[in-house]
Amino acid sequence: MTVSALHFYERQGLIRSERTSGNQRRYDRSVLRRVAVIRAAQRAGIPLATVATAFGELPTDGVPDQEDWQRLSAAWRQEIEQRIAQLEHLRDRLGGCIGCGCLSLATCGFVNPNDDAGRRGVPSTLLEP
Repeated sequence: MTVSALHFYERQGLIRSERTSGNQRRYDRSVLRRVAVIRAAQRAGIPLATVATAFGELPTDGVPDQEDWQRLSAAWRQEIEQRIAQLEHLRDRLGGCIGCGCLSLATCGFVNPNDDAGRRGVPSTLLEP
């Protein structure tokens, strides 16, 4: 873990440190556990804003217990499963989408998922689950 990453997490309010008389940062053991959760969440594609929200529900003093972490992971499980389903859907249809030849910037849900047609409720039929 890089020092700059720790500083970034601290600026984002995800972790906190104490300063020594020499102005060095010191991290409590509970912070190390939070850093491990942040890293695992990032590998799973969980946005830092979601991590911050979850951390807001955990105790700020001391080490969160197993029940706290189970509640947090259960909340993320559905989001991760949705991402897996979206990626599998994309994987299974990617060749067909490119093969259709449209790749229209005006209507293609693959190239431009937030297109005008999608806002009108007519997204690309090839990428709809």
